[in-house]
Amino acid sequence: QVQLVESGGGLVQAGGSLRLSCAASRSINGANAMGWYRQAPGKQRELVATYNGDGSTNYSDSVKDRFTISRDNAKNTVYLQMNSLKPEDTAVYYCNYKVMLYSYWGLGTRVTVSS
Repeated sequence: QVQLVESGGGLVQAGGSLRLSCAASRSINGANAMGWYRQAPGKQRELVATYNGDGSTNYSDSVKDRFTISRDNAKNTVYLQMNSLKPEDTAVYYCNYKVMLYSYWGLGTRVTVSS
């Protein structure tokens, strides 16, 4: 079992920034993939940014050049720095940890971007 706790969401004006954190209950070095997804109202959950097991990263085209994923292995924490936020970034952001056949999710943190 892996527990994931997200934090850092909130209300921000368009053009602003937020930093999300995801603290894992076990080493993030053991994950096959770990990162962030989001779900906007009425839409499916989508990938935002993730680390692969080899340390490479994937970003959604919609956030590339605005969002940056980073990690602190000592703290078992992954971050998502979100800059130049847009109203369309409004969603619940979920942390995900994949290991072998298992996929773990946090409860999410809400991000609201006002225009």
